[in-house]
Amino acid sequence: METSQSNEPCTSPLPSPSSSADEDGEDAAACDLVTVPARQGLEAVDILRRGSVESVGPVLHDDGCDTLGFLVPAGTAACWDVPGSTCTETDGRGMRLAPEPPVQGSDWLLPPGEADLATDPVVLRKALGEAARLIKAADSCR
Repeated sequence: METSQSNEPCTSPLPSPSSSADEDGEDAAACDLVTVPARQGLEAVDILRRGSVESVGPVLHDDGCDTLGFLVPAGTAACWDVPGSTCTETDGRGMRLAPEPPVQGSDWLLPPGEADLATDPVVLRKALGEAARLIKAADSCR
């Protein structure tokens, strides 16, 4: 797995991730994973779900690391540049979008089947930026 720290922003959404059967015959989604601190991620989920078009895909919550992971289309990591977050490539291995979380110690905040296949990275970038601004404003009022 690789993490992108590119300075070139993606300017348009990438194609939707495709599903293919893995060696067990189960569906696997071609996707990357954007990981953010839980507080910012939860705020971003609220922003995305309040939007005029619901555009949030499955979201993982990792209790141990206090992070949220957004499934995004494969290829997003190549141009991900949002400060405070990382985007990890799956290197074509895909993730099983089953009811059980793919990572031990995590759980689905938004499980597959109750969300889009993946979150549009352009929309996610905007939501994470708005979430960061809201958190900064809230913290400065203390």
